Amino acid sequence: MDASGQSEKAGIRLKRLRERLGMTLREVEAHSRRLAEQKQNQDFFISRGWLNNVENGSYTPSIYKLYSLSVMYQDSWSNVLSFFGLRVSDIGRDQALFGVPNTRLVPNAGESDGEAIALPLHSGEELHLDTTNLLSRLAQIWGEVPIRLIQHLNLTKCIYGYIGLKDLTMYPLIRPGSLVQIDGSQRKISPGKWRTEFERPIYFVELRNGYVCSWCEVKESHLLAIPHPNSPCEIRRFPYPQEAEIVGRVTGLAMRIAEADVP
Repeated sequence: MDASGQSEKAGIRLKRLRERLGMTLREVEAHSRRLAEQKQNQDFFISRGWLNNVENGSYTPSIYKLYSLSVMYQDSWSNVLSFFGLRVSDIGRDQALFGVPNTRLVPNAGESDGEAIALPLHSGEELHLDTTNLLSRLAQIWGEVPIRLIQHLNLTKCIYGYIGLKDLTMYPLIRPGSLVQIDGSQRKISPGKWRTEFERPIYFVELRNGYVCSWCEVKESHLLAIPHPNSPCEIRRFPYPQEAEIVGRVTGLAMRIAEADVP
């Protein structure tokens, strides 16, 4: 459908919403004026002539006016946007199409409206977890990780970090594109000897210009970010704590172990 056809169809649906509530064009104008005054922004204002043109398919509303309509029509923002072909539920999947080169923190569950965590890798058909299914195709859909798939991780109390696609610091123990769970209460580097690399604590560290996920040691007022011995990265030194802050200890990991196109 072309843009004009989409706008016309959206206008009809908006008109139906208004008429279902028994609101006139003049009432919408009055309500939107009140909202604009409360928001102290005239972009929220909707004149009856402008709304008539929207309902006829001549105009496409701005984000402010779409917000006003969703408020006055007692409908969800995402549903009103869908009238114009925009699906909020696609944001996570679309974000997953584009790789992020740097390691970063993932917003916690309270800051996200979705029910999935997007990892910028290959995404494919949706995995239905409500029925018995094989997980052999998980690598093909790794771009969007359903929360139910990793609900053994504490998504409400823990911090989550994403390992950048170009970050090979802990490779191959932690591959680029991985999602790590971080315990923010464990911010003190534990000294000692460990029998295996899996027992040695890994920390997520905030730097002045980004983040690093690595083994850590503190020597002579410097934090040493120590990479995996098989990684091409070198040990990095940062004045501590002036230029490096421990976010927490890595306690969980979600990671692909094969490329998506590997049979």
